Amino acid sequence: MPLPYLLPATSTFIQRPPRMLIGGDWVEAADGQTMPLHNPATGEVLCVVPRATPEDVDRAVLAARQAFDDSVWSRTRPRERQNLLWKLADLMQRDAELLAQLECLNNGKSAAVAQVMDVQLAIDFLRYMAGWATKIEGSSVDVSLPLMPGDQFHSFIRREAVGVVGAIVAWNFPLLLACWKLGPALATGCTVVLKPADETPLTALKLAELVLEAGYPEGVFNVVTGTGITAGSALTHNPLVDKLTFTGSTAVGKQIGKIAMNSMTRVTLELGGKSPTIVMADADLKTAAAGAASAIFFNQGQVCCAGSRLYVQRKHFDNVVADISDIANAMKLGNGLDPSVEMGPLISARQQERVYNYIEMGRESGATIACGGEQFGPGFFVKPTVIVDVDQRHSLVQEEIFGPVLVAIPFNDEADALRMANDSPYGLGASIWSNDLAAVHRMIPRIKSGSVWVNCHSALDPALPFGGYKMSGVGREMGYAAIEHYTELKSVLIKL
Repeated sequence: MPLPYLLPATSTFIQRPPRMLIGGDWVEAADGQTMPLHNPATGEVLCVVPRATPEDVDRAVLAARQAFDDSVWSRTRPRERQNLLWKLADLMQRDAELLAQLECLNNGKSAAVAQVMDVQLAIDFLRYMAGWATKIEGSSVDVSLPLMPGDQFHSFIRREAVGVVGAIVAWNFPLLLACWKLGPALATGCTVVLKPADETPLTALKLAELVLEAGYPEGVFNVVTGTGITAGSALTHNPLVDKLTFTGSTAVGKQIGKIAMNSMTRVTLELGGKSPTIVMADADLKTAAAGAASAIFFNQGQVCCAGSRLYVQRKHFDNVVADISDIANAMKLGNGLDPSVEMGPLISARQQERVYNYIEMGRESGATIACGGEQFGPGFFVKPTVIVDVDQRHSLVQEEIFGPVLVAIPFNDEADALRMANDSPYGLGASIWSNDLAAVHRMIPRIKSGSVWVNCHSALDPALPFGGYKMSGVGREMGYAAIEHYTELKSVLIKL
């Protein structure tokens, strides 16, 4: 089937020979194996990429190790690291439409939205992190040392790059998540081996091209494509990796965390979520309904902090659910290359089946499907769905569905809302919709999540740390917190 609206450069990129970047060279997998990528909007094979072997991963890690230990990169000054990140961001800005189309073809999301959201946020984040390259500081300390009272000392604390970073990212925001890892790693002087998600490596491979064009030394950034069970596992187990950073499911994150502890590899895990959206009685209800719809239906609901649990004060519950259902029913679904499309397909047939099975589980348990509840093709589409009459303990409420499925439950008062909002193994994000600032400030410290948004949802900024409580992960992305996670502290004591 012909692909509409494609730039010639996009067509050229997806038709190129299957290669990945290791040590500055574009190479096939060691055994020559490839794997197909599918267009989620059609189900058709889009192209093929290398299926990396453990040998390939080990070569990439060794290249990163050598670049960190032996090359000019370890002696690059902060200003040069800053300027290279700015150069990379400028190249991404130049190729923003191409990157957005690749993200759409590979992931299914709207290309128009990807250009103004995913790609621009990635560019903004790299520019933000570029500024930190020249602002990484240590400190001096006056020490006491009571056993050496007659001696004088000079003592200080250095902050140094952690070393080789193994980065594994999810398929829902492939480019943005890669830049969340790449930005602080390069700003601090680390080297990187990136393993993109099995399903969505295209923008990672284009990013690798731009890294080379920007002038980074060979081996500083490497990309290995392949399966998580083979390439991801090899990266996780490699003893030359100093830090692992992973964005993905809680189940896989737990496995990576356990493996990392065997060698005390530093780790950052940004995992799943089941974020509550709380609509108080005093809120602007039309605005809250539109915000709640966006919170769950943006990116087809494939967002770790999606507002997938809706709690509305009881007297307004039916009206808010009806407004959200009207929004859902009016949404145009289709190929994300069409700029008029508001929702694209899910990432894969497997994800489509998983999401639809949750909807069927709701039907079988007696829940009411207020809207949606259907799947269709070609492609991997599920209509935006709102489900009511569900018990708080049901799997629909407690488990991450990762699709355009909203579960709505009424609450009686503030305490009731907080109890249900916190009744989850996850704690990534939450939003409160209210104009009562006193109530909002009472609720914020009592919500157990890494981010709380008020009268908005999933609003991210490079300066704000992002990560979760409980099963939603360990550590933080973005902000100065990211710099801390990509560096080690070294205490120095000099007897004068």
